[in-house]
Amino acid sequence: MNASIKEIALRTIRLEAQSISGLIPYINDSFEKAIIAISNCSGRIVISGVGKSAVIAQKIVATLNSTGSPSVFMHAADAIHGDLGIIQKEDVVIIISKSGNSPEIKVLVPLIKNFGNTVIGMVGNTGSFLAKHSDILLNTTVDQEACPNNLAPTSSTTAQLVMGDALAVVLMEMKGFGSADFAKFHPGGTLGKKLYLRVADLFVANEKPAVFPGQSIKEVIIEITKKRLGATAVVDEQNKLLGIITDGDLRRMLEKNGDIEKKSAKDIMTPNPKTISPDALAVDALDLIRKKEITQLIVMDKGHYSGIIHLHDLIREGLI
Repeated sequence: MNASIKEIALRTIRLEAQSISGLIPYINDSFEKAIIAISNCSGRIVISGVGKSAVIAQKIVATLNSTGSPSVFMHAADAIHGDLGIIQKEDVVIIISKSGNSPEIKVLVPLIKNFGNTVIGMVGNTGSFLAKHSDILLNTTVDQEACPNNLAPTSSTTAQLVMGDALAVVLMEMKGFGSADFAKFHPGGTLGKKLYLRVADLFVANEKPAVFPGQSIKEVIIEITKKRLGATAVVDEQNKLLGIITDGDLRRMLEKNGDIEKKSAKDIMTPNPKTISPDALAVDALDLIRKKEITQLIVMDKGHYSGIIHLHDLIREGLI
């Protein structure tokens, strides 16, 4: 091996980076026509390809679906053996191919054209069958594959992937697709939880520790221990928040003065504790907890004490 491992990896990255920057001139009038055709489509975006292009097609379909553009994958080889029924008359079809001359592509394109669907060819050979027979051309030509033999699809598939991302992001912004819409399509996993999970979804499962300002330290300790949140709110008769006492406050008090008989909750509470609304996003609660270097927040609803959300609640939901 003449080149080092690092040199080979860096060469690969540079070649693929060049393939991406090489797409800039191809964001042209034809690209705009493709966007307009897709945005005016009342059906779905059907994306097809063979080989590595088929794998890229599946990823682009996933990206489009998750960003509000209904899409479906159709393998070009399967299409000519019965799967053409996937295509409906309102659909726009994108066919992805580096060479544009694959046997399956040559059979597939005329069949789709006979259906009357708009065919968008994403192709790396502008003189190919696919390029010449597409209604709209998305050029993904690359100068060189990262493969040392210039054979294995590497730079070319990267270019296809990025062109697909460009389509998805433009369509996303044209639709005004925001974080609330994104959350609808990503309800599972950490990503979805960051977008929709609220404080109210978590703290209601916890106990609601509370003491009055005149209660003894012994009663405070019992309340904190019983409710298992490492803290208790201090409230008045109208359930208005006066302060918070944490297990850390108790330890610090005992270090300074072991005589607890004469002290009450109001003597050791921290006034004006950090609070959060039940309508706030759970991820915002996490940010506040991190920023203030604390482990719990008091939940306040319309000026009244409602409960406590703990760092453990957020960890349990996988937000960390």
